[in-house]
Amino acid sequence: MNHPIIPIAVSGASRQRKREAPKGRRVEPQALAEVRALLGAESRQRDLLIEHLHKIQDRYGCLSSSHLAALAQEMGLAQTEVYEVATFYHHFDVVKEGQAAPASLSVRVCAGLSCEMAGARELLAKLPGLLGREVRVLEAPCVGRCEQAPVAVVGQLAVPQASAETVLAKVASGSTIDAVADYTDYAGYRAEGGYQLLRACVAGEHEVEQVISTLETSGLRGLGGAGFPLGRKWRIVRAEAGPRLMAINIDEGEPGTFKDRVYLERDPHRFLEGALIAAWAVGIEAIYIYLRDEYHGCRAMLEAELEKLRLDPPVQGMPPIILRRGAGAYICGEESAMIESIEGKRGMPRLRPPYVAQVGLFGRPTLEHNFESLHWVREILERGGEWFASHGRNGRRGLRSFSVSGRVRNPGVKLAPAGITIRELIDEYCGGMQDGQDFYAYLPGGASGGILPASMGDIPLDFDTLQPYGCFIGSAAVVVLSDRDSAVAAARNTLAFFKDESCGQCTPCRNGTAKALDLIRQPQWDVPLLGELSQVMRDASICGLGQAAPNPFDCVIKYFPHELGQK
Repeated sequence: MNHPIIPIAVSGASRQRKREAPKGRRVEPQALAEVRALLGAESRQRDLLIEHLHKIQDRYGCLSSSHLAALAQEMGLAQTEVYEVATFYHHFDVVKEGQAAPASLSVRVCAGLSCEMAGARELLAKLPGLLGREVRVLEAPCVGRCEQAPVAVVGQLAVPQASAETVLAKVASGSTIDAVADYTDYAGYRAEGGYQLLRACVAGEHEVEQVISTLETSGLRGLGGAGFPLGRKWRIVRAEAGPRLMAINIDEGEPGTFKDRVYLERDPHRFLEGALIAAWAVGIEAIYIYLRDEYHGCRAMLEAELEKLRLDPPVQGMPPIILRRGAGAYICGEESAMIESIEGKRGMPRLRPPYVAQVGLFGRPTLEHNFESLHWVREILERGGEWFASHGRNGRRGLRSFSVSGRVRNPGVKLAPAGITIRELIDEYCGGMQDGQDFYAYLPGGASGGILPASMGDIPLDFDTLQPYGCFIGSAAVVVLSDRDSAVAAARNTLAFFKDESCGQCTPCRNGTAKALDLIRQPQWDVPLLGELSQVMRDASICGLGQAAPNPFDCVIKYFPHELGQK
């Protein structure tokens, strides 16, 4: 039976009250004044949201509800939009109504695999009692300094080979800001012939086709993990209708990798010249650099060097270079998640197609590169593609920058021929194993690259050589285990990392990493169930995090059955 609709009279006063009540939290005048003072004359454009959140976090040590509401009003955004971005990233401390603000100083202890093997757990257990309530001690994911394990970060100051004593000393000193020293600055780089190649390209002394062909001859591939040929990528993006943009990934969040930081701390303009040559060849209108937040010293140094470049450009018409700061999210190493983050959003991977080369940053065709890929451009173009390709072992071509950590005597970045084996890498470049320890196992490609036993130490390390064994080289982050370690413990460490770093967008990864971690923490593993879970995660996850997360426990089941009590 239909009932008549009876209109309800609403008084003018009621309508007025409804209009006066804004959605969300009321903006406090003092908080709004503080936010405006921090932002000053800077733009309030949407893609600067994360940058502005950093300003508030750096100034006040946290993000209060009142400041978030004020920032939302100032930027013309919904409060929910600001809140969901602020709560997505690890390095933002969002304080809800009624909660106490965190301690004014935080000490983060890296709990990555290399640091765990070097004693990070013991350090985490000691520090809270020694530092007291005025200092907050946090367990942190990999901070990109695996060769310095164990590492603690006091405020924004990294403490290598950290001990309770060195951390206490840094806290007492009041020094909490990192700095990079002894690097080749703009003047030094120009004095050594820097930017001459770029000038020659812009002056017409080199043809675009010649440059791209040289890179193709070299065999240089993307060195962030995917390994896509560099020259081919330039051709693809160049063929797209402009305007085109570039995004450079220095997020470097893969546990075990630190090569980009090491090169950046030594010679920042080498990669910048490579980026500008790529921009010239492809027709790029603006370059965006995404730098991981843990690299505080690199950020200050890079800001200073970019300013020098702007004030004294080596060529006319140089595209603007914009530096963007990450906020603690491993997932932003995935190219489309990084682009979302540059746009000021949560770093969630996009469904593909379209690919970022077609529809990338701000909807434009985007040339996305890892830092090290661009680091090599100048040298390859000056020496020739055949020079780079002439290196290599075991039938492989080129050079690889291996980030080596773990139980070797001399960890660090090792520039070695592509195709070198782990045994050769340890013996020839790392001074062998640490005293009294025998080579037991290795991770050839960081946390996501799988785990192999020492008995499989003669496989060439390069792109496409490890896949038949259920592993991959990725960004060439090599972690070496000794007979004092176990593959089971390594798998538990890496999967705990993936569980915490999953963006939560897709169920197979969000729930799969959590379920798998619960299963492998048991004394007895349910191998059939883990096998089913692994297959679902690989088949149905949106991006590489969920697809590669099963690699560590799959490798344990396949290559280390004795650790599980199986034959």
